[in-house]
Amino acid sequence: MRGRGVVVALLLVAGCIPSGRDKPPPKAPPVSIEPDKQVLQCLGALGREGVRFKPLPDRYFANGCTAVGAVQLLDIGTPVTNLGAMTCPVARGFAGWVREAVQPAATAWLGSPVVRIESLGTYSCRPVNNQAGARLSEHGRANAVDVGAFVLADGRRITVASGWNGGDEDVRRFLRAVHDAGCRRFQVGLGPDANAFHRDHLHFDMGRGPYCR
Repeated sequence: MRGRGVVVALLLVAGCIPSGRDKPPPKAPPVSIEPDKQVLQCLGALGREGVRFKPLPDRYFANGCTAVGAVQLLDIGTPVTNLGAMTCPVARGFAGWVREAVQPAATAWLGSPVVRIESLGTYSCRPVNNQAGARLSEHGRANAVDVGAFVLADGRRITVASGWNGGDEDVRRFLRAVHDAGCRRFQVGLGPDANAFHRDHLHFDMGRGPYCR
């Protein structure tokens, strides 16, 4: 009986010693994710064009909304209100549009430079035109920007809502000039002629296009 007890004890001790088969599998090496080359190229171009900006961390939200490869514009040469996260291509397109289209058109048609642009926003997690059941808006990807008004150095405030079909021909020409220039710079450009949802602003995005209305 004593010998049998010794054998049982030895078996129990052996069971506590892990064998090679019990070793946990080695951990997989961490995955290295390189920054998107197109984003890096875009950021470099923004800097070379004299735009001050802050890169933002990639963010993923509910309902498929994202803000990936986005920046916060800090200074594009003209103050702009209400700008949030924008993908770098939208930010670069917007800064160039203001510099190369808005300011020249304001001087040509209105005789005064723009001292402030009033944006209606950039990122917004919502469907197209805020209509339930519609596909995700480019705003839900931080891939769009809306503009509602321009304030001039002479004190005038030009709004899309009142100026697009207003009585001042020069204002109408200015708004159409900057709308058309935006269509050439972005994939999609929408204004009051597109539909009632855009009666008070110009919408530009880098989504599926080209489309201009």
